[in-house]
Amino acid sequence: MKGRVTRRHFLSQALWPRQWRNGMSEIPQGWSGDDQRISRVFKFNSFAEALAFMVEVGLYCERADHHPEWKNIYNKIWVELTTHDAGRVTDKDLALAQHMDKVFSRRSG
Repeated sequence: MKGRVTRRHFLSQALWPRQWRNGMSEIPQGWSGDDQRISRVFKFNSFAEALAFMVEVGLYCERADHHPEWKNIYNKIWVELTTHDAGRVTDKDLALAQHMDKVFSRRSG
């Protein structure tokens, strides 16, 4: 259709165990998990700071077309990352984890 904008989805490639270990060594401490999913808890000084983090990261996720599983209670955010179409962790998850850590260090510093 003319004028219609569509997103093209490509299946993500799961990481081999060695790639996963190397990728995990490149993201800051605080993340844990296995080749199926990685997780972390972010703690802020207030609800407003936690919410600002979620908004900033959420905008990045929309641009990247890759979204976390997360939960927020007051000043804490629980995050789990996995790439559903691959059934495990991919480069998308590691890139999102790195981005989240950058935003967190800037906002909590």
